[in-house]
Amino acid sequence: MSIFNNESILAWLKYFSDHSEIDLSTVRILDITGENRNLLPTVQANRSVLVFTDGNHPEIFYSMWDEGMGDCEIWYNEGSEPQGPMKHNLLSEMIDRGVNVSAAMLINNPRAHSGYRIGLDNDSFSPGTIRYVAPEIRAVILKKLCLDEKETICCVSGESIAVEAAIAVRRGHVVAVEYKPGDRQTMEENVVRFGLNNVLIVDDMESYSHRWPVPDVAFLVASPKLELELQTLVRVNPKIRVVIYTLEFSFMSRIPGMLWENGIQPTEVMQLEVSKVGRKDEIEVQPAPWIFSGQAGQE
Repeated sequence: MSIFNNESILAWLKYFSDHSEIDLSTVRILDITGENRNLLPTVQANRSVLVFTDGNHPEIFYSMWDEGMGDCEIWYNEGSEPQGPMKHNLLSEMIDRGVNVSAAMLINNPRAHSGYRIGLDNDSFSPGTIRYVAPEIRAVILKKLCLDEKETICCVSGESIAVEAAIAVRRGHVVAVEYKPGDRQTMEENVVRFGLNNVLIVDDMESYSHRWPVPDVAFLVASPKLELELQTLVRVNPKIRVVIYTLEFSFMSRIPGMLWENGIQPTEVMQLEVSKVGRKDEIEVQPAPWIFSGQAGQE
């Protein structure tokens, strides 16, 4: 639960309005107390972010520095109340400082790209055991997921999808199921790299824990466990939406039957193909997956 209420938030807004040149109509408010909110993607996508934080973030500026945000400007005071003199420094001058009191700070990012860009380049992700899907295909998958910012998504063996989904559902959660130890490690590295606090990484989903958030939607890479995964998801949420990715013909022919057998009505089947002209003026064809969408609980 947040320690900041409407009254205190309004007081801090007035304090920053009185002591800095700030256009309140352009400010993004982010409360990272008591919630799994993502600071780094928010600052990267907004020129001004008013951050409400508790005193448990000793490496907050170092993490931002590590992501190339050294020229961000931080406006702050030394206390935990909206009063007294205001200071401002470049983040590069504050990387050795942490936040040890409950307070607010205004972060101005001159390099903000003004919105989240769907389809991150693959070199943005941590290298490792994972072969990432092409950014263009990932962008279409995210479109098919139709994620709301407060939703929870269960993402099975879809590492880069899990990362982008975590950024999209900024007030929701991602349950990332990674069966292989190497993939789990790479996923953990991506969570750190992107500063994601709303991702739960698990190594199995057969016994979906009541402590985990209930998914509204699921993305699954088809595998021999697919039917069991669908059974589990429908048990946990009888109205779940699903999107399934496969490159294998044997799964492609069986997926519609699996969906119907588990009370999931297929809504769309499509194949995606991406071709690019390479450096040697040769056409490079990416793997062309089939994407199945479905909705459970339909009359």
